[in-house]
Amino acid sequence: MRIAILGIRGVPANYGGFETFAEQFGKRMAKRGHQVTVYGRDRSVPRGTHEHHGMRIVRLPAPQSKYLETVIHSLFAACHALTRRYDIVYVCNSANVPAVVLLRLFGRRVVLNVDGLEWKRSKWNQVGRAYYRLCAWTAAHLPIHIVTDARVIQRYYREAYGRDSDYFPYGTDLEPVPDHGMLERLGLEAGRYVLYVSRLEPENNAHLVIEAFSRVKTKLPLAIVGDAPYASEYKAALRATSDPRVRFLGAVYGAGYRVLRSHAVAYIQATEVGGTHPALVEAMGYGNAIIANDVPEHRETLGDGGLYYKTSDELAAALQRVLDDPSLAADLREQAHERARKLYAWDAITDSYETWMKELLAR
Repeated sequence: MRIAILGIRGVPANYGGFETFAEQFGKRMAKRGHQVTVYGRDRSVPRGTHEHHGMRIVRLPAPQSKYLETVIHSLFAACHALTRRYDIVYVCNSANVPAVVLLRLFGRRVVLNVDGLEWKRSKWNQVGRAYYRLCAWTAAHLPIHIVTDARVIQRYYREAYGRDSDYFPYGTDLEPVPDHGMLERLGLEAGRYVLYVSRLEPENNAHLVIEAFSRVKTKLPLAIVGDAPYASEYKAALRATSDPRVRFLGAVYGAGYRVLRSHAVAYIQATEVGGTHPALVEAMGYGNAIIANDVPEHRETLGDGGLYYKTSDELAAALQRVLDDPSLAADLREQAHERARKLYAWDAITDSYETWMKELLAR
C-alpha cells in the first residue's frame, strides 16, 4: 500500500503523540514493504532529511502561528499529496478538516484521526474553540473514514453526531532500557525520582502536581519533562516555585526519554482533556507505578493498573503511599505493564491497522 501521513510536525518524533504514532506505525509499515510518506514542517524536521526508518519524508513550510500553523501546513501537504498516487491519506487532528475537504474534492481516500475534544482546552480562545467544534461536526458528515484512539471519544461522536468510527488505541514499547549515563547528566539517580511528562499547558495541571508535591515528605526530586511553544507566561509561573526538589528538564525525546521512563520510582498523569494520552500509555509500557487524574479517559486506559486522585490533597496522599510502600509500587508496576502488553503493544496495533487498511482498499 501507498500511505501518506499528514497533519503533524513530522518525524523523527520531537513533539507529541501524533508524531510518535507516525514514527512507530510508519516504520513498522515500511518494514513490511508498504510505501509510507510522512509530511513534516520545515522547522521541525532537520534540513536534508528525506528518509527515516524506511519512510519517505517531505518537508514543507508552515507559518509560526499558534492558530494557523497546523491548518496551513496541512493544506500545503494536501496539495502536495494530490500530485502523488497514494492509496490512503491518513490525516491527524480534526483541525485539519480543510485539508480533508480538499482531498475529498479530488476523490482521495482519507482517514481522519480526530484526536480528543480539543475545544475543552483552555489554551484556545472562543474563536479557536468554535473552530474545533465546527471541524468535529464537519468531519462527522464527510464521506471519510474516522478513527478515534479512545472509546470515550468514539462514544462522543456516536452520541453527538450519530457517526460511527473505528477505534485504534495509541501504542507503546514494552521493554525498559538501560541507563548509560543519561540520568547522571540530568542530575538524577535510577529509581530515585518522580516523573511528570506533558506539554506545559494549564489543562495538563503541572501547577497542581507541583503544589501536591510540596506536601509530600521525600528528598526525591520531581522531574518535569515537557515544553509548550505558546505558553511562556504559564511556564514562567511554574518555574517560580520555591521547592528545590522540582527539576525542569524541558522537552526530552528519543533514547533520553526512554531512559527517564524506565527508571522513575513513580509517574504522575495529571491531564484532564483529550482522548488516550500517549504519555500514560508509555508509562504503562515501561512499567511505571502510576498515579492518574480520575477522568474517564484515564480510567479507560489504565483500568486497575494504578492509583487515582481527584484533588491536590488526594494526589499528595497517593504519591506518599507509593513512595512509602515499595511493595505497592512494585504491584502497580506489574499491573500497568501487563495491561499495556495486552492492549497497547505497537506491533499488535500495527497489525490491526494493516488489516483494516487492506479491507478499505478491497471494498
